[in-house]
Amino acid sequence: MAKPKKTARPKATAPRGFIDTPAAEMRATAAMIARIQQVYESYGFEPLDTPAFEYTEALGKFLPDVDRPNEGVFSIQDEDEQWMSLRYDLTAPLARYVAQNFERLPRPFRRYAYGPIWRNEKPGPGRYRQFIQFDADTVGTDAMTADAEICMLFSDTMEALGIARGQYVIRLNNRKLLDGVLEGAGLAGEAHAGTRLGVLRAIDKCDRLGIEGVRALLGEGRKDESGDFTRGAGLDLDAVTPLIAYIEAGREGRSATLDALRPLVEASEIGREGLEELARIDALLSAAGYEADQVAIEPTVVRGLEYYTGPVMEAELTFEAHDDEGRSVRFGSVGGGGRYDGLVARFKGTQMPAVGCSVGVSRLQAALRHLGLLEETAAAGPVVVLVMDHADVVRYQRLTQTLRRAGVRAEMYLGTAGMKAQMKYADKRQAPCVVIQGGDEIAAGTVQIKDLVEGARLSETISDAKAWREGRPAQVSVPEAEMVEAVRRVLARDDAEAASDAGDGSAAAHALTQDQG
Repeated sequence: MAKPKKTARPKATAPRGFIDTPAAEMRATAAMIARIQQVYESYGFEPLDTPAFEYTEALGKFLPDVDRPNEGVFSIQDEDEQWMSLRYDLTAPLARYVAQNFERLPRPFRRYAYGPIWRNEKPGPGRYRQFIQFDADTVGTDAMTADAEICMLFSDTMEALGIARGQYVIRLNNRKLLDGVLEGAGLAGEAHAGTRLGVLRAIDKCDRLGIEGVRALLGEGRKDESGDFTRGAGLDLDAVTPLIAYIEAGREGRSATLDALRPLVEASEIGREGLEELARIDALLSAAGYEADQVAIEPTVVRGLEYYTGPVMEAELTFEAHDDEGRSVRFGSVGGGGRYDGLVARFKGTQMPAVGCSVGVSRLQAALRHLGLLEETAAAGPVVVLVMDHADVVRYQRLTQTLRRAGVRAEMYLGTAGMKAQMKYADKRQAPCVVIQGGDEIAAGTVQIKDLVEGARLSETISDAKAWREGRPAQVSVPEAEMVEAVRRVLARDDAEAASDAGDGSAAAHALTQDQG
């Protein structure tokens, strides 16, 4: 007799590069987003949501490889064979939206947006294919006040999340400065586009490789500790020297850095323009009270995307941390942005200046958690109404609805098990208390309220079953009409004890957890 075929079952695993998000982390993320949203709203930005999919051509030449729709993005074809891709960032959809609604939008148009983005890249530790970003952009003005406000917004966001001054820095630069230095080195024009990209990539690694590492990458190349060789930009010594001087121009204060940069770009019109733009931003920041330990001018900030046309900025965490094995951990940038005056022009054919920033919510949350600034406290579960008689479920549903209408988070047990299993269920749901109404309580017109939090605490001090029965810890009988007030007293007591247990925790931890319920 042939053996019956085994049923083929799908493997219960998330796709590579994607992760599930449990309740506690979702609440922590929601609290973070609420904090960021509050800051963005205070600056007058308006919310906007765009589709997860855009036509691939709308995402533009800034994708890794526009000739291969699935390289860097996740793409499908719709019924008319047009390629659509999951959004790679939140900026390209904004450019499409502005172009599509150009005539009816106020100018400048200020919007914020948050949500998941997707990148079809090789996943690795802490590197996922789906993550959350939170953007703010001003479209329709080339005034440096907009760029200064983005720096201020970035700084205020970090501090609203509990990161104190000295624990972060917004690093500011202007791509026009480097363009001026490159022009002086004879690298202007389309013919040198590939070389300029190599220079950008080399300078972008300065914080990780140091000056000598960048010097090697500007020249023939660099061999790392493993022996792997990275080809450099191929510049000769005459071209490398001014670039190194540019990198080393950073000083303690913004004005001192501007003074050090001035002789490096004074022969270039675009370089002088970039320096003047930074000087205007510096004046605006100083007038608003933002010091160099909040927003610093840093020549090595270049940003990776080619569409940046002027000021660029990065939010960097600077405080020291260690992993479980005591090794130093560097988190670096948790957000970035800059001016991109050419992106909307792709659709309209006319210039539409814009500037914006993007906070990597997932990355920032991971950093805050790792550094102890994010406490993921599980929200209290619902009050659970036990079902003592499954034939009389209507009674228990009425009790549950009474609690809900009074603003108490509550649920009725929906299974078919007995009381012992129901109590275990309430414990797993982290219920603060349960409501019990058996035959005796129905006859007396009462309900029993059992405080599970207080009961667990008292059980640690009771040594035998007799004392437990006699004490009936944290369980009271009240008239059914007083059920809501009795439950509220339990919740208030538990909240007070939770606050006391938290002690004098940091303002950051409080700020990030107080909205979690």
